Amino acid sequence: MKKQFIYWTLILLPLISFGQKEIQEGNTVVAPLIPTSKLSLLKDVDLIFNTRMAFDNYFVDNEHVNSLFSVNQFRFEVKGKIHDKVSFRFRNRYTKIADPNTVDNISRSVDMAYLTVDVAPQSKLTIGKMIGDWGGYELLTNPIEILSYNTINDKSDNFVVGVALSYALNDHKNKFNLQLLNSRTKTFQEQFGTTVPPGITATKTPLAAVGNWKGSFFDDKLETTYSYSYFIDAESTNRNFISLGNKYKSNKLVLYYDFQFSKEDLDQKGVISNIIKSKNPYVAQDVSYVENWIRAEYEIGSKVNLLLTLMNDNSYWNGNPNLNKDSHLLTSYGIIPTIEYSPFTDFNMKFYVGYVAKKNNYSAYAENNFNAIDGTTGQLSFGIIAPLLVL
Repeated sequence: MKKQFIYWTLILLPLISFGQKEIQEGNTVVAPLIPTSKLSLLKDVDLIFNTRMAFDNYFVDNEHVNSLFSVNQFRFEVKGKIHDKVSFRFRNRYTKIADPNTVDNISRSVDMAYLTVDVAPQSKLTIGKMIGDWGGYELLTNPIEILSYNTINDKSDNFVVGVALSYALNDHKNKFNLQLLNSRTKTFQEQFGTTVPPGITATKTPLAAVGNWKGSFFDDKLETTYSYSYFIDAESTNRNFISLGNKYKSNKLVLYYDFQFSKEDLDQKGVISNIIKSKNPYVAQDVSYVENWIRAEYEIGSKVNLLLTLMNDNSYWNGNPNLNKDSHLLTSYGIIPTIEYSPFTDFNMKFYVGYVAKKNNYSAYAENNFNAIDGTTGQLSFGIIAPLLVL
């Protein structure tokens, strides 16, 4: 009996000791994943899931094509201050193909990845990938709120790497922003390939310079964002871009109007090039695009919002070797009526119904020489728009 007691004691003693050790370790204080000293930073950091999901119905020339559910927009965003004079912003689009083959060494699915430093009380220096400050209010609006873009913003590289210096006057009614950016995200060869016209060669400085002025007038009822941009696309091949954005607020009405003009030695948007490609294998030269974009928002009560967007683009081939022909090849139109319903007064989530109708009207010259055909497209959507602020 005594031997059995000693035998079981030798077996159980290590187990009991091990169990006591486990209990003791379980009661120890584990260091948090985020140190307590850093928790104060979170009050200045926002974590946002910019989301738009819908049941979409597509039409071509008034004929129903297909219907399906889609995540139209999903952009993860984190932004905030990490120092009294340093802030950051990062936004990645998961509904865009991630292309790592870019000139700036960052995926094209990344919208923004930049740091901003307060270099003076009214001056800020921004470095990284940012939005080009050339697009008027259409481009400045959160993408989840835009069901369809006009031609210039839809066909442009709007998020590029560079540096910006901004300055605000004492009254903060006038702000000035200067940017020096890459003029594109793809290499010259990737963008144009074998379609480069004879005599056009890549430049060693594919850069863009942007000057922007933002103003506020009449007790902030009228706001403006005006800009001029100059792009170097190839050797002795440039692009000039003017954008005049206007915003008017009165009680329950918000009205936007953007005018944009792009004159391009080498067709960056590709609209004219696609029209003439049946007879011209090269990218079109000396083209211009003239656009108008209008958006009206009217609040009915506290939960219903009515929106109407009108857009127009005129595309010109000024470099047409047949000088006796009209350079105006295409006029496009768009209309987007939308109804939004916000069920919660303390949470930004909206159900919406919207219809995107677009029409292309080609000139007689484009129809007779390049077989261009007028057409319409439509998209009827039932969905949800929500910038989900989770932190």
